Amino acid sequence: MSAEQQRLLVFAGSYSEAEESGVYVYAFDEEAGQLMLLNDYEGLKNPTFVQVDAEHNRLYSISETTTEDGRKVGEAAAYAIDGAAGKLTLLNRAITVDSTTCHIQLDASKRFATVTSYHGGMIGLHAIKEDGRIGEKLDVAQHSGSSVHPERQDRPHPHSSFYSPDGNYLLVQDLGLDKIFTYTVDKQAGKLNRVAEVSLHPGAGPRHLTFHPSGSFAYVINEVDSTVTAFAFDAASGQLSTIETVSTLPEGFEGDNSCAEIAISKDGKFVYGSNRGHDSIVVYAVDEQAGKLTTIQHISVQGGHPRHFALTPNGRYLLVANRDTNNIATFAVDEASGKLTFTGQSVTVSKPVCVQPVYITL
Repeated sequence: MSAEQQRLLVFAGSYSEAEESGVYVYAFDEEAGQLMLLNDYEGLKNPTFVQVDAEHNRLYSISETTTEDGRKVGEAAAYAIDGAAGKLTLLNRAITVDSTTCHIQLDASKRFATVTSYHGGMIGLHAIKEDGRIGEKLDVAQHSGSSVHPERQDRPHPHSSFYSPDGNYLLVQDLGLDKIFTYTVDKQAGKLNRVAEVSLHPGAGPRHLTFHPSGSFAYVINEVDSTVTAFAFDAASGQLSTIETVSTLPEGFEGDNSCAEIAISKDGKFVYGSNRGHDSIVVYAVDEQAGKLTTIQHISVQGGHPRHFALTPNGRYLLVANRDTNNIATFAVDEASGKLTFTGQSVTVSKPVCVQPVYITL
């Protein structure tokens, strides 16, 4: 598809009340590295994570609502995207699982969505209808247990779900259990089947994951102890095997810190992670034979509490959502070295939590 038929839009989710703007649509100027707000939308409470189905021009967001008896539960909303205008049209909203959620993921066919409930200790599998609307709840996988941190790990806290590159496995990072569970999705029966698991070192707190483009390695950022663990991935069984764990922080840093997001360059040569407290992005070079990581940079995020970040599809820029300073900052990526440089571009937005740059068909 030619560049004239596509447009790079950036979708952001945030902490917000339902009567406030919470979902934002930006145009991104790839020459200047600049974001320009096109539209913003209210109506959802805490739409803190969004996913885009670029093939069908649809956006999916989590939200939260309350039942008649006052319980907080998860909700998801589906939108149609008008690429030319950068506008969203609500398709539907549906209750998902019996607790608030923190993450939503789509399978490769865009027929299924999984939502992750940190507070409820579960993931939910939901159908997506042919017209893009959120369909019925198909299955729920409830985790149980605990780990060593008395406050953060007294119960299960799954934080995200990501598919393996071949789409055969769904990996769920449980911060509360120091485990990553591998599931398959039985698409005929609409069921989640647990097939493997791996334990991390006690007190790690695995949060988000990214796969190497080769499919041979996976990298998990550990929120609680500010580390990244590298794994070998067996595509036949869905099993992870630990290679090493490295710090996300520079030597000598002694302040409070926790980690949030992790991403990998499309060529697989560099891994990026976010520090909240040190308020930086750490950059690693990847040993593509062994899967090991070498730290090559720490750079200020030009704000506070980088909750999420994302590379643009062509890998030229990295966008950071700084929740506590209400801004999204833009960094240029050096393709050869992997290092980041602040562009001087930053936009103000209330409590951003998620940022997703995607080419959308016009």
